[in-house]
Amino acid sequence: MVKRIEIKIGKETMTLETGRIAKQANGAVLATYGGTSVIATVCCGQAPSEPLDYVPLSVEYNEKYYAAGKIPGGFNKREAKPKDKEILVSRIIDRPMRPLFYEAFSREIQLVPTTVSADQINPPDMVALIASSAAVTISDIPFNGPVAGVRVAYLNGEYIINPTFNEIERSDMDIVVAGNKKGITMVEGGAKEVSEEVMLKAITTAEPIIKAICEVQEELQKEVGKEKLPLLEKKEEPSYLKDVRVYAIPLIQSASFKEGGKQARGLAVEKAVEDVLEHFNTIVEENEDAKGEIKALCSDIQTELLRTSILEKDLRVDGRDTKTVRPITCEVGVLPCPHGSALFTRGETQSLATTTLGSSDDEQLSDDIDGDKSYKSFMLHYNFPPYSVGETGRLTTGRREIGHGHLAERALRAVMPSKDAFPYTVRVVSDIMESNGSSSMATVCGGCLSLMDAGVPIRKPVAGCAMGLITSDENYSKYKILTDILGEEDHMGDMDFKVAGTEDGITAFQMDIKIAGVSPSIMKEALERAHVARMHILKIMTDTLPAPRKEVRANAPTILSLKIDEKKIGAVIGQGGQTIKGISQDTGANVNIDDTGLVKIFASTRTKAEKALDMVKAIVEEPEVGKIYNGTVKRIMEIGAFIEILPKKEGLCHISKLDKKRVKSVSDVLKVGQIIPVKLMEIDRLGRLNLSYIDALDTINNANNENKQ
Repeated sequence: MVKRIEIKIGKETMTLETGRIAKQANGAVLATYGGTSVIATVCCGQAPSEPLDYVPLSVEYNEKYYAAGKIPGGFNKREAKPKDKEILVSRIIDRPMRPLFYEAFSREIQLVPTTVSADQINPPDMVALIASSAAVTISDIPFNGPVAGVRVAYLNGEYIINPTFNEIERSDMDIVVAGNKKGITMVEGGAKEVSEEVMLKAITTAEPIIKAICEVQEELQKEVGKEKLPLLEKKEEPSYLKDVRVYAIPLIQSASFKEGGKQARGLAVEKAVEDVLEHFNTIVEENEDAKGEIKALCSDIQTELLRTSILEKDLRVDGRDTKTVRPITCEVGVLPCPHGSALFTRGETQSLATTTLGSSDDEQLSDDIDGDKSYKSFMLHYNFPPYSVGETGRLTTGRREIGHGHLAERALRAVMPSKDAFPYTVRVVSDIMESNGSSSMATVCGGCLSLMDAGVPIRKPVAGCAMGLITSDENYSKYKILTDILGEEDHMGDMDFKVAGTEDGITAFQMDIKIAGVSPSIMKEALERAHVARMHILKIMTDTLPAPRKEVRANAPTILSLKIDEKKIGAVIGQGGQTIKGISQDTGANVNIDDTGLVKIFASTRTKAEKALDMVKAIVEEPEVGKIYNGTVKRIMEIGAFIEILPKKEGLCHISKLDKKRVKSVSDVLKVGQIIPVKLMEIDRLGRLNLSYIDALDTINNANNENKQ
């Protein structure tokens, strides 16, 4: 049976349909918003596995090129591995939904949202999130949802729900807000230095709309929803765990707050768990499940102790109170060859950031279903090698790396100079050398410093800080907001709340909640605390390097630009591109010209770039009366010589203008191919150029005499 339900969101109506497509999946919903459609399916494993302490969920958002009437590029002409955008949308769907699945379900869950129609007006990501939630909600998979999400833009002082691509491009803020009927659980986006008040109002504007979308999904569930599959029965806690708890608490308490840093605490906790297992060795040998149960209990105890210490004593495992930022050191110019480099260290989190400057040939081509092909001139790449946490493993670029890099790139993009002001392609790379909490915000700070060290004229420095949350119960009767969270606090806490920006406003924002949702008052307090932390970090950064360096490094490539009359583009290019290719070959510079007449010259040295620029200027330059040119003798006639003073611009130097004494024959003075200085005396009414060798020499000699005096 086909069932459809509708809800008005922003300017468009969203339709949720089920029962017509993908009927063999556990759940399937086709969501349509304007001309954009996403089919979301969810399936689970046939039988439950052993009890798990995590949810084996995978979200595989994908876009079909046919959705926008396109054929994929490349040799194979088919969709290949996921693009960065698809991975980022998968994360947006995963993060608000994952906490609402049950670990006790213990089956693999795969969610596949597919964009099958794209009107290139309405972004498909929020359509995909709602379709995904609806598919799970009506399925037989247990789910403590539904969830929903909307995009909010701030344009001309107004909040726009689910803006179009065009409105997003023109807006001062673009964020995605997701949540459930209990509250907001995820926020992510970027802005052009908006205030905390503007950001908070955007979130509260989205909240009632999200609740309404959740209610529509519940209506659909009532009509077509399947009976939920059972969870694994929870085993009764063995009686011996009470004795284990009494014995383990003091050991884990001491280990969890051991001085010496993350690794010292980790080793101490491992030793404490080993001591507990050794003490209860008889039980472990008699019961095959005992070892796993004791380890799980020790982990729970560690979490309880951390949370209780923060709530009751305002004391964190590294000895800080809840408002203190870890010690920060900043260094710039740490590497000799990269065009810009910085080492940003905050506690036990460290980013080695580098900036590389390139030409327009280095821009990243983007080809997707959202619109025409586009070129990206600013890129930030984030790497998280296993040695950063003292482990071995493969060096890969996973979803986490792409997500963290995207957040940091968004934070810095807001202050990047325009292409006209700084025509370089810019790539920032952040290699995480150490990690213990919020390496993405360290990437923002290190990346900013490396840009400044490279001489990139960013408008203002940018810094970021991650906030955390510890709550006592679902009603938040007692809670603590944490400034600059550690890895343990991220893992065992209730919120990861990242805010980046300048001294004047927010440029990037990301919030993930592991509990049902947070109230606007908590978010307001967290934003205020994040602002204080950001100002503190910016002060340390600007004490190290107050502003971007005035010039790029000597080993950086040189880019020069020149705007010419559009009518002269053809002259610069030449027949079959011969002229522009010739300039490149003669100078070693790369010369490009666009349809507007903007010439960009890229070279490894300034000398090469300036030589190429002079050659371009010579082609487009108009002859100027009174100016001296170094001309090339092209033809010798009885009456004088024709001399080329600019490319394809010749003038006549009459025989009487070759010498003050009488010249019998022009060939007595000049030869074809000879280069001589000539002065342009006149451009007659027919456009003919009259030149003088005598006057050029007189002008040069007079100038030399004046300099000697």
